[in-house]
Amino acid sequence: MLNLLRKNNIVAGILAIIRIYIGYEFLHAGIGKITSGGFDASGFLKGAIASSAGEHPAVQGWWAAFLENIALPNADLFSFLVQWGEVLVGIALILGLLTNFATLMGMVMNFSFLFSGTVSTNGQMILLAFFVLVAGANAGKFGVDRYAMPYVRNFMGTKRNDNRVPAN
Repeated sequence: MLNLLRKNNIVAGILAIIRIYIGYEFLHAGIGKITSGGFDASGFLKGAIASSAGEHPAVQGWWAAFLENIALPNADLFSFLVQWGEVLVGIALILGLLTNFATLMGMVMNFSFLFSGTVSTNGQMILLAFFVLVAGANAGKFGVDRYAMPYVRNFMGTKRNDNRVPAN
């Protein structure tokens, strides 16, 4: 199964469709926040913190503590990161540029939203993103990664299938 995900051209095409769908969802959400006249995450953060109380909390205490002590005092920074993070992840996934990194960052955002008590399409997006992430380079085969990754590997000093053992 892993070999199919990582090598098959038909699967690469299906992954491109999934990748573009996820990218569109992120781009659409991010542009909506940017053009709405000032996205402010503080209301969302306060609601998530409030959801950590009661008999059946929707938000775990450790996450609520992070939101209350780190995110809420820095709500302007988190607002900026969410809206622009969604836009950049969306663009990267649509183009197939740095696909694995963009997918991972999208998953981090979706998990953050889930931890904060929202459901929406976050679980579905994580599931789809999991396949894109596991597929590795095959997910960006029909995208800019096809051309960009050889340059990235060269810049990083790595080569595909390089089996050398690093010297100590």
